[in-house]
Amino acid sequence: MKNLFLVNILLALAWAAVSGSFTVPNLLFGFVLGMVVLFIIREQVGTLSYLSKVRRFVSLVLLFLVELAKSAFKVAMLAISPKLDLKPGIFAYELKTDRDGEITLLANLITLTPGTLSVDVADDKKYLYVHAVTIDDVDEMRADIENGFERKIMEAFR
Repeated sequence: MKNLFLVNILLALAWAAVSGSFTVPNLLFGFVLGMVVLFIIREQVGTLSYLSKVRRFVSLVLLFLVELAKSAFKVAMLAISPKLDLKPGIFAYELKTDRDGEITLLANLITLTPGTLSVDVADDKKYLYVHAVTIDDVDEMRADIENGFERKIMEAFR
């Protein structure tokens, strides 16, 4: 799996060298082109799981961008509303993952989303404490994290 990622990067660099342009868009195009090549020869080199992981990672990035836009809009609406109706609070989210990297990524994605902040992780790594600018339904917020970021992170990295 890691070797295939390296092969994909080398294919992207080979594309940039052949085309004579080492710009970011051209390198990204070369990376996508390398993925297509690996897809075409997937039966010979066993790249199906690699391509599936890349698709899952892209899905995680897209989820983050959508959540970023939605929460930024929500926070902006809170900020410009004449009546500041905030219900701030901290809640404990029970983690399904126990891997340090996945917990760190989850905490960072939550913190990067406007209106929320990861405060702490329990010593036993069973709970992540999250501060939110407004909490309408804590169970809904927990479900959003579980069915959104955490599920996508576990899909992408396992």
